[in-house]
Amino acid sequence: MNFQYKDMPILAANQNNSSGYTGRQQTEVQVQQRELGRSGLRVSALGLGCMGMSFSYADLPDPTAMITVLRGAVERGVTFFDTAEVYGPFTNERLLGEALAPFKGQVVIASKFGFRLPPDMGSGLAAEKSFDLGLDSRPEAIRAACEGSLRRLRVERIELFYQHRVDPAVPIEEVAGAVGGLIAEGKVAHWGLSEAGAQTIRRAHAVTPLTALQSEYSIWSRQAEPEILPLLQEFGIGFVPFSPLGKGFLTGAMDAQTEIKPGDFRAVLPRFTAEARQANQAVVDLLRQVAVQIQATPAQVALAWILARAPWIVPIPGSTKLARIEENIGAARLVLAAEQITALTAAAEAIPITGARYPEAIERTTGL
Repeated sequence: MNFQYKDMPILAANQNNSSGYTGRQQTEVQVQQRELGRSGLRVSALGLGCMGMSFSYADLPDPTAMITVLRGAVERGVTFFDTAEVYGPFTNERLLGEALAPFKGQVVIASKFGFRLPPDMGSGLAAEKSFDLGLDSRPEAIRAACEGSLRRLRVERIELFYQHRVDPAVPIEEVAGAVGGLIAEGKVAHWGLSEAGAQTIRRAHAVTPLTALQSEYSIWSRQAEPEILPLLQEFGIGFVPFSPLGKGFLTGAMDAQTEIKPGDFRAVLPRFTAEARQANQAVVDLLRQVAVQIQATPAQVALAWILARAPWIVPIPGSTKLARIEENIGAARLVLAAEQITALTAAAEAIPITGARYPEAIERTTGL
């Protein structure tokens, strides 16, 4: 397989602002621009998943350092940032609100609603315990979540507002109607769903057109391909894959001997047992083999594979390090021909994946 790098249209961050922030005045890396479906919402081809900056992992980084990372990402051309009120809870939105305040009007912050969160709830929630709180997508809960997110993000409008998980107790038509009301009021610009099934997408889109679906998708998690991706293409809905690097596994930085500390969300995932990691090493070996051929990294190959699937797909790999963000951005310049994609896809399909994405209780909240 032969691969090549290609220059892409630049999406550069305009640093002119009145916030007092004085950072770099020019992006160092070119980032392709993409439209989410046919919505008109244009973002950098690679976004930044921000959950791990204040949630889900055992050793959380210093918030001040994360402000530097977030602003550095903008300086390098990233304009799409993903958060949720449950991350922390609330602390991740506050972090983005502070870090990205100098770039109002220049970046797109996506957030999510849908978990039952008491407003006085403290931080320190374990990721796997968030599902124990229950879901709440009643219209009044959606409005309260929106108002809270607006305050924490320090914005007048949420550019993209997802339902974090489908709430079986609330008809999706009511959810779509409630968000449609917020759009009419100018408090939300676009909305989406996360980990929703095909029928829910159809029903929601019929009430208030969807801009994006966010679900897990990568070269080792391809459950969206048979039904969801064709549906999104039909309706002109963008796709925002989270965990495009397999929660870090596809980068090659982990193996069966890697210690996963208590408090790390991956410790409860069947796919991250030592036995599963050993069995799944073949996927990383495949990515590494291709990466060596093209002088890239396994992470870049994994991301380039996703980007080549469709022009309306925008993955949001997470990172707390600028070096990794720069590495990921490089994937947007890695051009794979159709026959190369076919060969890589076929090779990946021949590798059986060991372990479910989630424990059974969490898995039941997806695909509804």
